Amino acid sequence: MCRSIKTLRPPTTPEVTDEDIRAAALQYVRKVSGFRAPAAHNREVFEHAVDAVAAATQDLLDNLQVRGSAAAHQP
Repeated sequence: MCRSIKTLRPPTTPEVTDEDIRAAALQYVRKVSGFRAPAAHNREVFEHAVDAVAAATQDLLDNLQVRGSAAAHQP
């Protein structure tokens, strides 16, 4: 869908920043909405969508269980 969104889960990306997550969320919302930058009357809903997607992405990354990762081997 969005070729510019990179994989953010370990081990593909060992260190993910808030900026990485926000950039991916922004690209997703741009693609889905069809707008690179929203008009003034859509700015608030656009930014809300980016925030929601970023939060969902962070939740996903925080809760993924990756096979073979060091965390999976901890007691």
